Amino acid sequence: MASSSSSSSINNREEKHEVFLSFRGEDTRKTFTSHLHAALKRVEIKTYIDYNLERGDEISGTLLRAIEDAKLSVIVFSKNFATSKWCLDEVKKIIDCKKTRGQMVVPVFYNIEPTHVRNQTGTFANAFATHHQRFLDRPNKVQKWRDCLKEATNLSGWDCSVDRLESEIVEEIAKDVLQKLNRVYVGDLDQEIAKYEQFAKHQMQYFQSVPHSTHWLNHRATLDHIKKLQMERNRRLLRVPPNMYSEANDSDEEYDF
Repeated sequence: MASSSSSSSINNREEKHEVFLSFRGEDTRKTFTSHLHAALKRVEIKTYIDYNLERGDEISGTLLRAIEDAKLSVIVFSKNFATSKWCLDEVKKIIDCKKTRGQMVVPVFYNIEPTHVRNQTGTFANAFATHHQRFLDRPNKVQKWRDCLKEATNLSGWDCSVDRLESEIVEEIAKDVLQKLNRVYVGDLDQEIAKYEQFAKHQMQYFQSVPHSTHWLNHRATLDHIKKLQMERNRRLLRVPPNMYSEANDSDEEYDF
């Protein structure tokens, strides 16, 4: 991909998406962006990510509609991001949607200082020097790119240059996006509950074939664990603070007859 970008699914572009992912393909397609996309999928966030390598002179209508349809856009800024007019056009469209549609925007800075993006210095200065020469007849176009970059970088985002594992950062970004979408993820708990329910079934079968009080107590302990997992699932869905949840559990134990 010569520039950036996005798709609800690589194979199914009609699937409804919540997030548009904008990125410079040559910089991060096989590294950070692929890891971030995987983290978003793990928390069941449908994300439009385009791996198309062919680009024309103008941004496609498909991408414009994909940006418009998203509730939130994540922009992964990297060293060569500004060399692509496609990436810059995406940022401009994203900022337009922020103003007209209330779209949320999360900037991410990967291997680049936020100040270089905001003030168009470093590699961004070189890129814009080329754009100014290319668009001598359309200086307003280049200035709009500059203004939109500055506006995007003034938003609260993520600086990935800090000394932390990339795997941790992408998971935190995914959780941040989930929270901004006002969504709650319980898929991990559903998997745990299903696993322990299957385990409890085997325990009961074993108890029936070899009746013993120890086997029965083990089965009951598993059922109690399932109940706790279900309570935690309900707590997340109801957004009950953890401290209130623990107090409720204490109360249940006190009055358990």
